[in-house]
Amino acid sequence: MGLALEEAKKAYEIGEVPIGAIIVRDNQVIASAFNKRELGRNATHHAELLAIQEACEKLGGWRLIGCTMYVTLEPCLMCAGAIINSRLERLIYGARDPKAGAVQSLYHVLEDTRLNHQVEVIEGVLAAESSALLKDFFANLRLKNKS
Repeated sequence: MGLALEEAKKAYEIGEVPIGAIIVRDNQVIASAFNKRELGRNATHHAELLAIQEACEKLGGWRLIGCTMYVTLEPCLMCAGAIINSRLERLIYGARDPKAGAVQSLYHVLEDTRLNHQVEVIEGVLAAESSALLKDFFANLRLKNKS
């Protein structure tokens, strides 16, 4: 999760919402990404989706069987859908997202047995650090907007 936080800090430095993600397989990082929605002017450039795309390219297929994603913030509905469709085995995340979280806050998409794949979920890893980074980012943004 420390590496995902480092990715989130990269986003912070360029004015993106500081969310970072990495994907690990066989104890090796195979993908890393951070939010790039503003930079790419694309609503789908969430850290999770960019990491999934990189992992698929690296592994040469869309099934990320045996892979674990670490992400600093609970994934939204779009990212949760991509996690299911890519067949990730496990998701480990930091802070909950009470406004958009689709893993445990608003929905329980990854554990829904009506879907064709379920994902093991571990929450709260470095949650305080992940949350503090986001709070600091938005506090600074509000101050900047007041100026």
